[in-house]
Amino acid sequence: MRLTVNGTPRTYDGDPTQPLLWYLRDELSLTGTKFGCGISACGACTVHVDGNAIQSCVTPMSAMAGKQVTTIEGLSAQGDHVVQKAWTDADVPQCGYCQSGQMMAAAALLKQTPHPTEADIDNAMSAVICRCGTYGRIRAAIVAASKAGR
Repeated sequence: MRLTVNGTPRTYDGDPTQPLLWYLRDELSLTGTKFGCGISACGACTVHVDGNAIQSCVTPMSAMAGKQVTTIEGLSAQGDHVVQKAWTDADVPQCGYCQSGQMMAAAALLKQTPHPTEADIDNAMSAVICRCGTYGRIRAAIVAASKAGR
């Protein structure tokens, strides 16, 4: 099957049930996408597929034919995406493990809803758990990124 990862055309002829997460991490060495729970409960593995935030730990490769996948490494080659800059400015990460998933969820939200309400933010970010509890800083960074994107 053919797919595109971070703008690069790829082919995959392995196990169709293999999760996208393991293809990204083990075969492409894109380790910014993290393994957290393996059951789509924590969101650490969030990536974009055709612009939508999905959990890669439960998404089989069989569903990736013809798709465009973006990982945290592909969000911005220079690390200067508006969300990445807002994350740095707000000093969001504590342990940092969930942060790539948090940023990918936030970037998808802002692409679909450039000026999100508090409810929009709550809804979009509820799929990604931060065990350190930096939710206040995450919210502040999303609001700042929204304003910067105007």
